[in-house]
Amino acid sequence: MRALFIYYRVPAADAPAAEPHIRAAQSRLVAAHPSLMAELWRRPEEKDGLQTWMEVYRHPCGVSEALQAEIERAVGAATRWIVGERHVEVFVPCAS
Repeated sequence: MRALFIYYRVPAADAPAAEPHIRAAQSRLVAAHPSLMAELWRRPEEKDGLQTWMEVYRHPCGVSEALQAEIERAVGAATRWIVGERHVEVFVPCAS
């Protein structure tokens, strides 16, 4: 079961403009995939005027590669506010 953790930096001054776009994209994704869980987090501190944000995506069946591509397309328009790269990390649960 794959989960996505996508992190990047956003200028603090651009945060009020970027956040609604990312949240709207996440809302559209959840509407299209009702079991999808989408969250937006950020580090509490800023460094050099930048905030570090993280999008988290989970699905009971896992985030497939096709869904991952859909997530990338949906949130892609918000990249104009991103400084540097969007880092995509894929995690799976530890075996119990």
